[in-house]
Amino acid sequence: MGLTISVLDQSPIYPGETAEAAFAHTVALARKAEELGFRRFWVSEHHDSDQVAGSSPEVLIAYLLAETKRIRVGSGGVMLQHYSPYKVAENFNVLASLAPGRVDLGIGRAPGGLPRSTRALQRGGPDPASLTEKIVELRNFVHNKLDEDHPLAGLRAAPLPETTPELYVLGASTASAEIAAELGLPYVFSLFINGDEGAALEAIRSYRRGFNGSHGTEPQGLLALSVVVADTEAEAERLAAARTLVRIHLAGGRSLTLGTLKQAEEFGRQSGEPYSIEELEPAVTKGTKETVRAKLLELQLASGVDEFIVTSPIEPFDKRLRSFELLQAALADTSAAAFQTVAGGINE
Repeated sequence: MGLTISVLDQSPIYPGETAEAAFAHTVALARKAEELGFRRFWVSEHHDSDQVAGSSPEVLIAYLLAETKRIRVGSGGVMLQHYSPYKVAENFNVLASLAPGRVDLGIGRAPGGLPRSTRALQRGGPDPASLTEKIVELRNFVHNKLDEDHPLAGLRAAPLPETTPELYVLGASTASAEIAAELGLPYVFSLFINGDEGAALEAIRSYRRGFNGSHGTEPQGLLALSVVVADTEAEAERLAAARTLVRIHLAGGRSLTLGTLKQAEEFGRQSGEPYSIEELEPAVTKGTKETVRAKLLELQLASGVDEFIVTSPIEPFDKRLRSFELLQAALADTSAAAFQTVAGGINE
């Protein structure tokens, strides 16, 4: 089983830099990902943030498709809870018509911002439909297969591309895995958000056990993880040290993961609920290319996935590019013999 690498970029705004610089870095990284032969390049959706610039993945995807030639480009992901499935389908059908066979549509469950931005996005009244119902409707619009008894039967999310966008469900829990399995869609577990490798493996197993093949699809599980590769172990440790992870627990029962303590405190303030905050050790696969290669092969054996979506929010940007160059070199060094050596060591 081969090992495939894709890239998730969140357009981080480094201290002292601007959103314009962040987007220039994203474009440069997309070109580099294509040059290195990675499979896909995804961008995220975050709102009202000083740390990341990407609030509109659809717009950014269009630009990246024009700036690249072969690599698949998509969302990691669109926060569908905020939007009309019909409009999302129209947006991605336009993209798929502009770049046939190159567009991915990843759907996320998180709010993508703080409570104030969620209220702004959902202004006009909450949508009573569940996320599962909205994903079903989105898929039906994308494939122009709206049920005859649907209130909008006959409506098309034009244009209708010859090659439709590929849908993916993103999440960081068994609950999201169950949604993807029920709908027969590919599933991406965000280990860089959840941080619990055991939870990731259980979610992937749950996804495969419960997969509904009635749509004519096969289970396709992927892992998204944070990776830092450097020329030395010490440098990798230093570059990874800036990564933080904070989980806020609201009195109403919700728990969310954020990037900084300041964001978590502001989320709690805007929520209007009592809350507690838990600072976590982020899950980062880090080291030299040999160390990282061994860890990825170990994860592959444990999970059965053959594709990793890698995020690497390293500062400065040249070290971020270097990390991906070393990651590609690590894959190039992975021969069948090397795989057998690692597998034998794990099974001893």
